[in-house]
Amino acid sequence: MKIILQQDVLKVGKEGEVVTVADGYARNYLFPRRLAIEAVGGALKNIQMRHALEERRTEKLKAQADQNAVALEGKTVKVPGKSGAGDRLYGSITAQDIADAIQNSLSIAVDKRKVQIQNPIKALGTFTVPIKLHRDVTVPLTIEVVKAA
Repeated sequence: MKIILQQDVLKVGKEGEVVTVADGYARNYLFPRRLAIEAVGGALKNIQMRHALEERRTEKLKAQADQNAVALEGKTVKVPGKSGAGDRLYGSITAQDIADAIQNSLSIAVDKRKVQIQNPIKALGTFTVPIKLHRDVTVPLTIEVVKAA
């Protein structure tokens, strides 16, 4: 029997997939627990429309990420930090500080979770930080940590 999964089911499939299972398994386990519905007529068209909509949304997000990648590529962002004697910072430069600096200097909104920094930056200098804009789009960005005025 062909069914459309309403939730992820272990060893069967993920939500929204159309899969074939045994009739008894579908009628006695999946349908009563509302884990799946039968793949007929309107339900099948509905799931196809949902997949098409999701695909368009993904393409739009990828296009936006590509556009932002072109704008970020080869750029240097200056991040001010308070420092004492030498090159040591009092605090550290975090992913949030880098995201804010990108927003202020280049007017590109980047979520702090997209900044792939391993450890906070604790010294003055120039660093290369990868920015993951999309699953398929990662851009290396040069961060220059300077003394705050």
